[in-house]
Amino acid sequence: MTIHLETQSDLEEAVHALIKRDPRLKAVFEVAGMPALRRREPGFVGLAHIVCGQQLSTASAAAIWGRLSAAFDPFDHDAVRRARTDRLGRLGLSAAKIKTLKYLAREIMAERLNLDVLAEEDADAAHHTLISLPGIGPWTADIYLLFCLGHGDAWPAGDLAVQEGIRIGLGLKTRPTEKQMVPLAEPWRPLRGAAAHLWWSYYRAVKKREGVIAGQA
Repeated sequence: MTIHLETQSDLEEAVHALIKRDPRLKAVFEVAGMPALRRREPGFVGLAHIVCGQQLSTASAAAIWGRLSAAFDPFDHDAVRRARTDRLGRLGLSAAKIKTLKYLAREIMAERLNLDVLAEEDADAAHHTLISLPGIGPWTADIYLLFCLGHGDAWPAGDLAVQEGIRIGLGLKTRPTEKQMVPLAEPWRPLRGAAAHLWWSYYRAVKKREGVIAGQA
C-alpha cells in the first residue's frame, strides 16, 4: 500500500517512524527539528510549474511562472496545447520547455497520460513512467511525486541539498552521487519521501540557507 503525506500530521508520524527504525536519524532530527510539509498543485499545472523552474534560480522561475499565470486564465493543459509557440517563448520559456509542455498537454488531452494515478503506484514505477516523458528528468519526476502527489516513498536522489545533508549527517567523506543515494535510502522505505523532508530541514539548519528546489532537471 502506498503511503501518502497529505497533512502535517502524516509527515510527523512518518518522521517519528523513521527515527524508530533508523537510530542514526535521531541526531539528525535533533538538529533539523520537525520539517514542514511542502505541497504543490497536482496534475498538469504542478508538473508544468516544476518544468518551468528547471535549471533556473528561484527568482527567475517565479518570474516566468508569474507571467504564464497572468497570461492564461486558466493556465491548464488545453491552454498550453492551443497557445502559439512564439507567445510562450515571449513569456520566458525556452524552446525545450515549450516542447515538453506541449507534449504533455497533447498526451493529457488524448487521455494517454494521467498524472494523478501515479500517486497510487510504487514510487520507482511512477518515477520511471515520468522520466520516459520527453524533457522530464529524474529530479523533476521525484519533486512532482513528492510535492504534487504527496507520494510518501518518492526519493529525490539527485537533489544536491539532500545529498549534502546526508554527507554531513551520516559522516560521509564525500557527497554521495545520485547512484549511491539509492542504496543509502533503502532503510527508509516506504517512507523515503518523509526522509527527504527531514534531510532538507537538516541541510537548512546546518547551512543556514535554503536548499535548491528549483534548478535541476
